[in-house]
Amino acid sequence: LFLAMHYTSDTTTAFSSVAHICRDVNYGWIIRYMHANGASMFFICLYMHVGRGMYYGSYTFMETWNIGVILLFAVMATAFMGYVLPWGQMSFWGATVITNLFSAIPYIGTSLVEWIWGGFSVDKATLTRFFAFHFILPFIIAALAMVHLLFLHETGSNNPTGISSDTDKIPFHPYYTIKDILGALLLILALMLLVLFTPDLLGDPDNYTPANPLNTPPHIKPEWYFLF
Repeated sequence: LFLAMHYTSDTTTAFSSVAHICRDVNYGWIIRYMHANGASMFFICLYMHVGRGMYYGSYTFMETWNIGVILLFAVMATAFMGYVLPWGQMSFWGATVITNLFSAIPYIGTSLVEWIWGGFSVDKATLTRFFAFHFILPFIIAALAMVHLLFLHETGSNNPTGISSDTDKIPFHPYYTIKDILGALLLILALMLLVLFTPDLLGDPDNYTPANPLNTPPHIKPEWYFLF
């Protein structure tokens, strides 16, 4: 929300508005890097969550699992559109490559891609709609997460032994509350170490070059795509 107050979703000003957030807005740099690296940390949490779901056989809870799959796709879509917003060279490249995958759909592919773009290339219309979707999708994700929990509460959770865990149950407070607070603090510690010491570790240097539709990002070698 605070980033959106200072960001402009226009191809001519998007890149400089992100620079403005980092340089001129009070604590804008830390908000920006917590937002970017926090998203990466969120994905680590999601992968761990999916992993324990597979280990515990939670895929047998059909509705819960399928909503979880939809949630994962929604978060991936949100992250993709968020990566496009700074309008650096990698933002433009990513937007072009990923949206172009839809052109592989027979018959309707090309029309579909141009419909997503809002024109004949990734341009102002694309950036504006990506900003709108990047803002609204997290609210849809929050609503879906509640439905995810609703269906989980139909069955209750499970454990690797597959037998009732009623005999092992302990009071939620203080045991689980302390465990969860400790876990949250450790995650925040890891995030802040990344944000404050190496904020660009997971980023790409090419995204600090403003988007130029006539250039391929220097480290991308298009001929490598022939391997696939």
